[in-house]
Amino acid sequence: MPAIELSIAERKAHRAEAHHLDPVVMVGNDGLTPAVVKETDAALNAHGLVKIRVLGDDREAREAMYRELADRLDAAPIQHIGKLLVLWRPQPKKEKAPDEDRKPGPRDFKVLKYSKRGGQRPEVRTLRVLGNQRLTPGGQVKRAKPKQKSVKKGRLG
Repeated sequence: MPAIELSIAERKAHRAEAHHLDPVVMVGNDGLTPAVVKETDAALNAHGLVKIRVLGDDREAREAMYRELADRLDAAPIQHIGKLLVLWRPQPKKEKAPDEDRKPGPRDFKVLKYSKRGGQRPEVRTLRVLGNQRLTPGGQVKRAKPKQKSVKKGRLG
C-alpha cells in the first residue's frame, strides 16, 4: 500500500494538473531498473507531480510497475491510462542557509527633477543606491560616512 492516501477530490485535482505535463521519465524494455527508480525519485523531488511513459505492451507489467514505484518512492498513484503513469508526492521544503555576513543589496530610486518653467514635464531619472550610499533630498547620491567608534580612555594613574 502506498504511504500517501488521497481523497477522490485531491486525486481529481492532480489529474487535471498532470493533463498538460509531458513525461519526464521513460521506462524501457528492461523494466524498473535502479536508474529508472533514481530518476523518478529525482523528478518527484523537483516537480512533485510527474508523468512516466512505459514502453512495454503488457498491461499487467505496467500495473505492477505503477504500484511498485508508488510503494518504493512513497508517492501517491494518481492515474494509469494507457502507457502513461502519473505519480504525486509533496515536494520537500528547500532550506536556504541564511548568510549573516550579507549586506543589503542595491536599491533603485526614481528621482523627479522639475523644470523651472511650469508647463513642462518633470525629468525622471532612475538612480541605483548601493548599501554604503544614501540619496540626498536634492537627488544626489552620496557615500555614507563610516560610523564613528567611541574611544575608551584608559585610567591614568
